[in-house]
Amino acid sequence: MHPPSRQEYISISFAGQGSGSYNNSKHWRRQSCWRKWKQLSRLQRSLILFLLFICGIASYPAVNEHLRGLTDGDQHTDSNSVLKPVIPHVLPEPVEPGQPPLPEQTSQRKLSNKRGPPVLQNRVQMKGNASNTVVEDKAADGKKEGEEEVISWHRPVIDTDQATEGTKDGGNKEYTLSNQKAKPSNLSEASLLEAVKDAFRHAWKGYKDFAWGHDELRPLSKSYSEWFGLGLTLIDSLDTMWILGLKKEFEEAKTWVATELTFNKNVDVNLFESTIRILGGLLSTYHLTGDTMFLDKAKDIGSRLMPAFNTPSKIPYSDVNIGKGTAHPPRWTSDSTVAEVTSIQLEFRELSRLTQEPQYQDAVAEVMKQVHKLDGKLDGLVPMFINTNNGQFTHQGIYTLGARADSYYEYLLKQWIQGGKTENQFLEDYLQAIKGVKKNLLQKSSPNGLTFVGELSHGQFSSKMDHLVCFLPGTLALGAHNGLPADHMDLAKQLMETCYQMYIQMETGLSPEIVHFNMHQGSIRDIDVKLADRHNLLRPETVESLFYLYRFTKDHKYQDWGWEILQNFNKFTKVSSGGYTSINNVRDPDYTSPRDKMESFFLGETLKYLYLLFSDDPNLISLDQYVFNTEAHPLPIWPSTA
Repeated sequence: MHPPSRQEYISISFAGQGSGSYNNSKHWRRQSCWRKWKQLSRLQRSLILFLLFICGIASYPAVNEHLRGLTDGDQHTDSNSVLKPVIPHVLPEPVEPGQPPLPEQTSQRKLSNKRGPPVLQNRVQMKGNASNTVVEDKAADGKKEGEEEVISWHRPVIDTDQATEGTKDGGNKEYTLSNQKAKPSNLSEASLLEAVKDAFRHAWKGYKDFAWGHDELRPLSKSYSEWFGLGLTLIDSLDTMWILGLKKEFEEAKTWVATELTFNKNVDVNLFESTIRILGGLLSTYHLTGDTMFLDKAKDIGSRLMPAFNTPSKIPYSDVNIGKGTAHPPRWTSDSTVAEVTSIQLEFRELSRLTQEPQYQDAVAEVMKQVHKLDGKLDGLVPMFINTNNGQFTHQGIYTLGARADSYYEYLLKQWIQGGKTENQFLEDYLQAIKGVKKNLLQKSSPNGLTFVGELSHGQFSSKMDHLVCFLPGTLALGAHNGLPADHMDLAKQLMETCYQMYIQMETGLSPEIVHFNMHQGSIRDIDVKLADRHNLLRPETVESLFYLYRFTKDHKYQDWGWEILQNFNKFTKVSSGGYTSINNVRDPDYTSPRDKMESFFLGETLKYLYLLFSDDPNLISLDQYVFNTEAHPLPIWPSTA
């Protein structure tokens, strides 16, 4: 007779019942299932495997979304907790305070449906702690005492050893910038100004190390590009360094201008770009410093640009050879753009005033005189092109405040201000043009009713708006400050909001070059961006207008907005070895596709206007004493002759 223990073992092993161990029971189930599986036909087994495969695919997104939701929930529990770089599928629309949230929607581009940091969605959420915000790249300095480590979505700088044009960042991604956007109201004025200085120093380091004396920095390849071969970035940055109080950098640049800069070169330059950047930069630096060396250089380049006006119509050619003293239109046309020939007046007028040589002012005054009386305008709005042979508008029927026409309107107002408000023809043309904008180009988007300036082509309205148009809020505010109708300021504030939305509705928090506004009822987002328009060139127009709006209203929200923009420039365009780069794609934070180019206006305009925006000193380039040219170079308002 076998002992009882033996009987219990036999019972448990085969029946799987009673107090047997887990491993034996599991083994029995495995054997039983396998026997049943082997009894099925091959067709039945194949069908079951196929169904399991389909169920697995169908259930994966739900499981993934559940896990993602748990991560999101953890992320938003505490604003000071460590944030994990999750990437939700849908970008919610920004919601104004007091409005219900908009329904979710899928991204327009399936390849780039990732959302930016939560703070890019809604200003109401932007109440982070200033101590959690990194103003400059301090990765080498480690974490400050008492400061919580906050993981951000993206690196603060583009690593030149990892990032190349058209490729994603490689290597180990360490997120060091805060998702929380610190409000300037939590920071001192000195801290804000120092942040801009730090950005300038970093940009200048790249230029000095890799592009000194050349036109533009290529920060990723640690090299340079030439446009005119005249040290364009250096000259464009002179007055910025002076305003920012960067004496060491200014003195180095001044020495180069005095000893190395020569205009006696066999090179074609663009009349407009050379005037606003080089002539304007030298004139403003002369006024700020009193150093006549800069005035002498301004006279030299000004006189070398004059052959451009030797045309049958007195409408200048676009290109001048400053060494040979010859000029010509572009190779493909005999036209010049209206903006270019009507946005050189401030500089040449000032050169005549300083030198007491009237030919400079006479030449540009003739251009304005002819444009004033030309047929082809629509309620004060001008076409984009003008023929240098007959002096007539060409490509008529197309009206825009964007590229090729924008600064015509700006210079109407600014010439009137520069001349002491005595040249009323400029004022009349300006006021008529603003009425034309309101009548023909002004519309509101759907669903949130953003006021925007579109375009007109042969009677057909287009909802296209260039980032360049964001100069207009500042210009309108400047006009209102100088006694023009109060509704100009009202419109300036509405357009300023729109230009800000062009930034925060993008996943990187940086505006594209061109947007299209939705106007159809039932639209779920106000702004669309075409694939070819998603680049950001570090342009200044929005921060320019923010400066004007803050200077005249003292509303700190404009500083807040400028601070957000500066942070996003630091986050997505800053290059580790020095400099900042334009990018190709503002819609995909993981794949911005850097262009490897830092435009001179980033130092000459963008950082200058940010510095002035953050300053509470109304006498720092007083707008009652100076007028800025379209490259942000301040020129004095002429004293009254009355």
